[in-house]
Amino acid sequence: MIQDLLHRSLRNVTSRGLPPPDQMSIASPLPQDVNVSFEFFPPALGSGAGHFWASVERLIPLAPKFVSITYGAGGTSQDRTLDAAASLLRSKLTDVAMHLTCAGASKSHVDDTALRFADAGGKHILALRGDPPKGSQGPYQPHSEGYAYAADLVAGLKKLGDFDITVATYPEGHPESNSIEDEIDTLKRKIDAGASQAITQFFFDTDAFMRFLERARKAGIAIPIVPGILPVTDFKRTRSFAIKCGTSVPKWMDDLFEGLEDDETSRRLVATSVASEQCRSLYAQGIETFHFYTLNQADLCFAICHMLGVRPDNNPTKVS
Repeated sequence: MIQDLLHRSLRNVTSRGLPPPDQMSIASPLPQDVNVSFEFFPPALGSGAGHFWASVERLIPLAPKFVSITYGAGGTSQDRTLDAAASLLRSKLTDVAMHLTCAGASKSHVDDTALRFADAGGKHILALRGDPPKGSQGPYQPHSEGYAYAADLVAGLKKLGDFDITVATYPEGHPESNSIEDEIDTLKRKIDAGASQAITQFFFDTDAFMRFLERARKAGIAIPIVPGILPVTDFKRTRSFAIKCGTSVPKWMDDLFEGLEDDETSRRLVATSVASEQCRSLYAQGIETFHFYTLNQADLCFAICHMLGVRPDNNPTKVS
């Protein structure tokens, strides 16, 4: 009786644009075998550094497979990225992946950065084309002395050293791709060049991710394709960014965040619910590994992981 009422209630929500009952996991058991990884921005100058390290220390006890440190357009945060990665490598608490982009940089500059990372003990690189430097006009143009695209960067890194390379992919298609087939062909080129794992751009349509994964497998792509999950703390800003990177935002998300512009507490509660249910829906379809774009919002990601059954050990973590 109670179960029937629950399903009727869920069917009613579905009619208003929310996910259907078979994609929701209300009152379902906690997963027992979820793996996670986290992306952080490098510490900002001044007081922002403390926030970065506090975020890292909050999430490291969840035993992530790795953490990644972002790299600004044109290498603008290069030194801060390298310093943060080196500090984490010295802590020996987790694998560290450093983002490395080739847009707006020469091959010698990119190679030098990769070698500096290797000298610090790093082997895992998240190789990306990256965004053109600020102020660039018109469509993307490769640097005249640089790696043209991510596949070229991957090939160059494999020649440079024994790097473990992760790449990006877009389950709804890169804004510059003509089709999903183009996106899959681009991913294939990165794999042929030496990539061993892919992480997706963030998405909210779980069906789009599962369709992309099925197409990739049918195309012979066997490497792990890890869903990138973005907890939404600022819906208006997220929607704007989603448009730029080709991510669809379903109507039900507009409805959920409506009226919460000045209510941060409620926004964070809704964001936790949306992201955890997205992950639990994917888990129900066989996905067990998730990469979180934390935006250095540790408490939010910690709560989502808690709802996925990912719990910390009993020892406090201090990174130095």
